[in-house]
Amino acid sequence: MNTSPQAVAAKSVTVRETGARKEPFSIVILLSHLLFIAITLAMIVPFILVISISFTEETAIVEHGYQFIPSDFTAKAYRYIFEAPLVLFRAYGITILTTVIGTALSLLITAMLGYVTSRRDFRYRTPASFFIYFTMLFGGGLVPSYILIKQYLHLDNTIWALILPSLVSPFYIMVMKGFLSKMPFEIIESAKIDGARELRIFFTIVIPLSTPALATLGLFLSFGFWNSWFSALLYIDNEKLIPIQLLLVRMMQKLEFLTSNSDFINQFGVDTSKFPTLSARMAMAILAGGPMVCIFPFFQKYFVKGLTVGSLKG
Repeated sequence: MNTSPQAVAAKSVTVRETGARKEPFSIVILLSHLLFIAITLAMIVPFILVISISFTEETAIVEHGYQFIPSDFTAKAYRYIFEAPLVLFRAYGITILTTVIGTALSLLITAMLGYVTSRRDFRYRTPASFFIYFTMLFGGGLVPSYILIKQYLHLDNTIWALILPSLVSPFYIMVMKGFLSKMPFEIIESAKIDGARELRIFFTIVIPLSTPALATLGLFLSFGFWNSWFSALLYIDNEKLIPIQLLLVRMMQKLEFLTSNSDFINQFGVDTSKFPTLSARMAMAILAGGPMVCIFPFFQKYFVKGLTVGSLKG
């Protein structure tokens, strides 16, 4: 093999020329690009409109409708929401704590169950997989879950009432199983020959090799925990444990109550027509979903890779 500098330079030039070669024009590629541009715009344009509406005066929205450029710019909606910053930041803290703990525990349990059911030397692999699959089709329902959390586990008014109902997802376990089934079993056998036990194999070999799948599932799980508010509505009465989503829902209900009973409220000298109802609704959407939109780009590389790999056998 010729490894002289001249040969290496000639080879690198050939590689650059091959890489720089342009693909021939194709109507299929053009249509594909146009399709994805249209899909991208369909996602971005409404988000820009929501941001614009959140900074528009309420009377301007009623008079001119929704506009991409606010005709009367104001931050009144955000001032209304931040009137009680301590309550808002405490709700953010509960949501962040719930999301971090819930995602970490859920990933650990999902990876364990997916790994066990993917091992071909596990004696109860088939019945365990069927049990997980069965629960994906048929659930216990709301009433049994409520009785279990409230009367038997006594987890109401605790942070675990926000985590436990969404801790395990059968669908994510099946996706994880499909990913781990592609892992060569010879790696595990080799580790056993070297004297590694099951826990060491799982935490030092399986978990590091499962980073793309864990990152993808972690993103979905964190979205679920972040946007969850129904569990708090059922089990939380303590005001200090209310997550951000439920707090925003209550603020929205309070605004709607004031505007729908304007005749009664106006008797006390309060002009409800100036309340930022529509703009506050959009501002709440920004505050509720904004942090997760900022986090998504950091997981994008693993997200695409994990989706591709998991879809083969998921």
